[in-house]
Amino acid sequence: MEHARIWTKAGHHVTVVTCAPNHPAGKLYPGYRNRLWQNESIDGINVVRLWTNLSSNERFLRRSLNFMTYFLSATFAAPFLPRADVVVSTSPQFFCGLAGFTVSRIKRLPWVLEIRDLWPASIIAVGAMKRGPLVHLLEKLASWSYRTADRVVALTEAFSRHIVACGATPERVCVIKNGVDLTEFVPHREDKSFARSHGVEEKFVASYVGTHGMAHKLETVLEAAQLLTERNDIAFLMVGGGAERARLVALKQSMNLNNVIMLDQQPKAIMPDVLNGSDVSLVLLRKHDLFRTVIPSKMFEAMAMRCPIILGVEGESRDLLTDAGVGIAITPESSQELAAAVTSLADDPNLGDAYGAQGSAYVRNHFDRVKLAERYLELLEEVIVEHARPSLRQARAYDSAHMTDGQ
Repeated sequence: MEHARIWTKAGHHVTVVTCAPNHPAGKLYPGYRNRLWQNESIDGINVVRLWTNLSSNERFLRRSLNFMTYFLSATFAAPFLPRADVVVSTSPQFFCGLAGFTVSRIKRLPWVLEIRDLWPASIIAVGAMKRGPLVHLLEKLASWSYRTADRVVALTEAFSRHIVACGATPERVCVIKNGVDLTEFVPHREDKSFARSHGVEEKFVASYVGTHGMAHKLETVLEAAQLLTERNDIAFLMVGGGAERARLVALKQSMNLNNVIMLDQQPKAIMPDVLNGSDVSLVLLRKHDLFRTVIPSKMFEAMAMRCPIILGVEGESRDLLTDAGVGIAITPESSQELAAAVTSLADDPNLGDAYGAQGSAYVRNHFDRVKLAERYLELLEEVIVEHARPSLRQARAYDSAHMTDGQ
């Protein structure tokens, strides 16, 4: 939606085809119903919400059924969707991305496939599936989609290399990384209202904000908190929902951790307030080769808010952290290193301030979402022109043939 808002402000007509909001618990947000078709306008964007089989993130098969029903609903809805020049589909899960192919063929439009997760590799990495005939089939289908799309947009350089290795033409793969809306994430480090409302205003607050899922190994945070129970000046804040949240809440209670506050998923609009009330942002994933290819978007939000980062992710994310000079890298899943990094920042406020200032400058120079959306728009316009050329050639050939016949 972030790119769509910017494209709409630039004067383009954008239609977003999605489902009724229900992530991550699989429960409808207030004011919504799971209907075959419903329309609404958000910031000038035409939003079409289709029926899907709702499911939480906790059950892989039911969640897959949710995505598959979205694929079917989008396919059947295609003839009734507004006129367009290009179809863009995104793939947090494969069938969402694949819906773009069917819609583009029905509408006779070019197709741009955006890859936000390497699927099925991501579900193998978290243990939701094991290698076998089904995974092999899904890998073949993914490779086919990379070769078939008019353009593939990858979120990282590592994604791009993987997509090309799967058979995509290099010239058709473009890297447009995540970014942040700098008009929304505006730092007010003196504003501690969020921290005050949760009784941690006078403490050093280490926050994890985001999905509590199988990919994140968040017991690392609880184990680090246990190591720091004697530090009354340090508190850990965990904000979000997901498949692992209930287990983590129970684990926190069994460990009797009074220095950990766990909050349910919060509206995105208050994320700047959460980061304003935080002294460091924790960005954590499991130790797995696949996660060397990703860059979590929460890194950009933290940088925009002048919030230093403790990063438990290897590969491209760590390279970014080092280049930007925005925080401390630790070994993924290491609670000892996490506790040590939190302690070092709590004991040296000037270090955190330096990391925050460097992050703010870096994100403005490289990851301003407006600039990234403009680059994306240039790519879409290029694809639209290319798609029109065969039609123009056919029309000219037709006219030429008729002129010859007339002579």
